[in-house]
Amino acid sequence: MNVFAVGIGLIGGSFMKDLKAKMPETVIYGIDVNESHLEEALELNIIDKKSSYDELHLADFVLVSIPVDVMVEELPKILDKISDDCVVCDAGSTKELICKVLDGHVKRRNYLACHPIAGTEFSGPSAAINGLFNGKANIICEVEKTAFKLQEKALSIFQLLGMRIRYMNPKAHDKHIAYVSHLSHISSFMLGKTVIEKEKNERDIFDMAGSGFESTVRLAKSSPAMWTPIFQQNKENVIETLEEYIQNLSDFKELLLKDNFEGIYNEMNNTNKIKSILKGIPLNKK
Repeated sequence: MNVFAVGIGLIGGSFMKDLKAKMPETVIYGIDVNESHLEEALELNIIDKKSSYDELHLADFVLVSIPVDVMVEELPKILDKISDDCVVCDAGSTKELICKVLDGHVKRRNYLACHPIAGTEFSGPSAAINGLFNGKANIICEVEKTAFKLQEKALSIFQLLGMRIRYMNPKAHDKHIAYVSHLSHISSFMLGKTVIEKEKNERDIFDMAGSGFESTVRLAKSSPAMWTPIFQQNKENVIETLEEYIQNLSDFKELLLKDNFEGIYNEMNNTNKIKSILKGIPLNKK
């Protein structure tokens, strides 16, 4: 099987590492605008060959894992180049705009809208790790618009890598992911910003940072080039989640101002139920 990775970073690289381990006969072709990424991916044996869109007619399966603003531009071009028997999947963190853009494409049946809920704060081919997708959910949108035999081809690969499959419409996906992913990244970035600004006057503040701080700001190490377009495409949902989050922060501040520590205890105690909600849900290890 000929598999093409368009974008050889954490997601694309990890996907190809596991696929190669499970299906050693697979030939992995890499496409990336960053030549150094291609060279690095070759050295790390993530891909077998460097390639271009001109060879996409050879593809049986294509995974596109590039920033979502670039994806909107490039997915139609990729679909133009593939054969009728190829399935193209993406790993974008937003789905509504991408699905709208591709809705009228002549090869819409060859596209499967996906979002594997997996990742770390690192980027580039060297960030690729084995087992990243094992046990993780892969959200699939508008599955009915993909040819059935191509659905089966993609699903067999996802299941081989240990993914759990969920189906959702693009609008609902973008709304829900704003709460559980996009807001988390904003919170992490802004907490990091707050501490960095304070550190200018108190040089030893990071000496006091423990594992709680490190885990909370971990996502602030994520790529701005990837996340800025995500916030742009999902702007309305992100603003809604921010308004609710800011209101909760304001309410907590008000409890402090009023010395209402019973209220603070109750707020935290009520939120503790998240332990039972998250119990058994596979979490990213990095």
